[in-house]
Amino acid sequence: MNSCKKIIVGMSGGVDSSVSAILLKEQGYDVSGLFMKNWEEDDNENNCNSKKDYNDALRISKKLGIKLSTVNFSDKYWDLVFQRFIDELNDGLTPNPDIYCNKEIKFNYFMKYALSQNCDKVATGHYAGIKYDNDAYSLNMPKDKTKDQTYFLYMLNQEIMKNLVFPLEEIKKDDVKKIAKAFDISIYEKKESMGICFIGKKNFTNFIKKYINSSPGNICDEEGLILGKHNGLFNYTLGQRKGIKIGGLKNYSEKPWFVIKKDNKNNNLIVSQDENKLLSSRIINLNNTTWIKDIPKEDIIYKARFRHGGKLIPVSVNINENQFILNMIELERAVTPGQSAVLYKDNECIGGGTII
Repeated sequence: MNSCKKIIVGMSGGVDSSVSAILLKEQGYDVSGLFMKNWEEDDNENNCNSKKDYNDALRISKKLGIKLSTVNFSDKYWDLVFQRFIDELNDGLTPNPDIYCNKEIKFNYFMKYALSQNCDKVATGHYAGIKYDNDAYSLNMPKDKTKDQTYFLYMLNQEIMKNLVFPLEEIKKDDVKKIAKAFDISIYEKKESMGICFIGKKNFTNFIKKYINSSPGNICDEEGLILGKHNGLFNYTLGQRKGIKIGGLKNYSEKPWFVIKKDNKNNNLIVSQDENKLLSSRIINLNNTTWIKDIPKEDIIYKARFRHGGKLIPVSVNINENQFILNMIELERAVTPGQSAVLYKDNECIGGGTII
């Protein structure tokens, strides 16, 4: 039995965190839950409503016979995650706020608060694994590779990982759903959160235009010829095909158009019918790099992932005055400034950085 071990589970009211609490309770741990509120403005479309999420977490906690506490980091979230998200959108980048949230909120303020409550470990419902070997912790892909969330966790460090548990490390998503269905049908039927946590499935454009400097501009081909109008560069991502709305142009084929560049200086969206224009350069520069255990070595071939769920692409690494440069052994489509490049050695996530 593990009754002497006290674990606080970050409970969001969703399937994965709920099943994490269920599993730990079944394993004999002294479990309690902690619900985190990061956004003060609940929507009116029941897509990302924190009150409903809290009620779901509370219902699960009562069924398990565990205590559920709450903590509010909305002010920290605004300053450290959302404002950075807006600033980078205004700079023409494609930021990843889920990674900021993990670094600044979940595994910083939230974790410190949980540990201050005299627990032995903190658990979350992420699909990832932690191993301890040769006096160091490593972050690894979970058993269910299709749900792997290590891309969002590459900013973890040794101090955080020694206090962290991922109960879903060795369990498939299908089995998680079976556990949820047997325990609480409402949680089982709850849809997974999609996209940015505070936006959910609501219309991104309508939500974000309240906060961003949005101005229409021109859609141009590579020669600068104006083909149409866009309604704000923040609405588009590199590689995007749908929603450009410039079909049926004279002197052009009927092939699809792809976004290949954002000209933030001139507020122009650059498009092309040549999809090969989306292939990365051979050299990818990173900043804000974080390495979980050791910095990468220049004589090893790693695999890099440039988006969550993306392909693992072989790369080598050059280091120049603490600047990390990826040499692409194979080219990848639509490598996007502002997103993260995350490196792997076999199943181990070694860290990564922001693409510049």
